Amino acid sequence: MTKIYCDTADINEIKKCIKLYKIDGVTTNPSIMRANGVKNYKAQCLKILKVTKKKPLSVEVFADKSNEIYSQAKEIKKWDKNLYVKIPIVNTKGETLNKVIKRLNYERVKINITAVFTHDQLKKIKKSLNNKTPVIISIFSGRIADNGIDPEVIIKKSLKMFKKFKNVKILWASTREVFNFYQAKRCGCHIITMGPKFIEKLRSKKITLKNYSIETVKQFYFDGKKSKFKI
Repeated sequence: MTKIYCDTADINEIKKCIKLYKIDGVTTNPSIMRANGVKNYKAQCLKILKVTKKKPLSVEVFADKSNEIYSQAKEIKKWDKNLYVKIPIVNTKGETLNKVIKRLNYERVKINITAVFTHDQLKKIKKSLNNKTPVIISIFSGRIADNGIDPEVIIKKSLKMFKKFKNVKILWASTREVFNFYQAKRCGCHIITMGPKFIEKLRSKKITLKNYSIETVKQFYFDGKKSKFKI
């Protein structure tokens, strides 16, 4: 069964998704925090934790040097036992962060390895992990698809690669549309993280394609009327 996480830092959206759509967890990143107008990173994370309670929350570091990433990760870990610290697979120079990933993993810090795109990156991750400390691997399927590549291929490879690692969960990230959930589910992906609008569409009552066709034509028609177009 593919679990659904909500990808946001908006407290009200998180509350809504927990109450109405029974989400399984929450993910954030510095870009999402900025888009939501967050000024105090830690304070916002603590607010989210009060809402998510026992549900897992992924919070990302925002350093670029390995020693600073390590320090931030150790600090974030202290905030709550249900936190996963998001560590990017590479830094801004493209240098691998497998050493710090391995160190944190062996120090029993729950991590979410993020911005994963390639099979080669997955192979390096595998060499860095033990088979006990919980780990999430976030594969940016939407951005992979944006590049004209089928993300299901790497999702399936990753599931096969980490089959014996019961502590590792594969996450479909960078969701672009509701159909991505069905793709993730078809692959057997453990988790998908989605923006609130996609979760709402996924959980809302579906209409038939015939009625959807009529609704679409009505929209075009009434927009044309309101604009008072003439030929």
